[in-house]
Amino acid sequence: MSTLSDEQLEKFEADGCLVIPDFLSAEQVAGLRTRIDELLAAFDPAAHPLSLFKTGNADQDDYFLTSGDKVRFFLEAAAVDADGSLLVPKDRAVNKIGHALHELEPVFATISVTDRVRTMVRQLNMTDPVVLQSMAILKQPRVGGAVPPHQDSTFLYTHTPSAIGFWFALEDCTLTNGCLSFAKGSHKTCPVTHRFVRQHSADGKKITTAMERLCDGDNDTTVSDAAYEPATSQHVR
Repeated sequence: MSTLSDEQLEKFEADGCLVIPDFLSAEQVAGLRTRIDELLAAFDPAAHPLSLFKTGNADQDDYFLTSGDKVRFFLEAAAVDADGSLLVPKDRAVNKIGHALHELEPVFATISVTDRVRTMVRQLNMTDPVVLQSMAILKQPRVGGAVPPHQDSTFLYTHTPSAIGFWFALEDCTLTNGCLSFAKGSHKTCPVTHRFVRQHSADGKKITTAMERLCDGDNDTTVSDAAYEPATSQHVR
């Protein structure tokens, strides 16, 4: 069974990104949004360690590092004051929910662990595909932090780079509400020069995180802001 056309495969190979309108049905989108709303309603800030999340930040805490097999809530930095109190309603304070939605939340499994997705990644030459993590990213008004340019392979590192991300839009994505942007072809011109690692203290009692450099010298390749193209989508029902 083929899911991606030859033209789509060629475009992904050339650009490193592919936009597929209406990948999810209206019913799937509604089900995912409903479950996200339910999770936010059940979220109890009083029992939360107030773990903040900023994309690209190498300093992550234990709540984040042990979330790979759990469903946890990560807050916007600007949503919490110096005393640890929320400055906005809880549903407006969450940056993302992760990282095992595909394992613990059935409605998320129905879009991520499917024959269609499995076929697509095999068409992209993955021989042993694994869903490593999943999350619901919430683009919050006013308190939402900027997402700097980054490479997912810095955080999901393999040698050679093999991470492929599926980004499902659950509402129309435009230039004004935080749509994804990408630098066409940068997967071929910008090598992964760092990776996110855990570091253990000498006594083994403390774990810290850092960015480990993978190569010597000045091999970082930068991309100008003008090179980024928005992946807008206005097909979500």
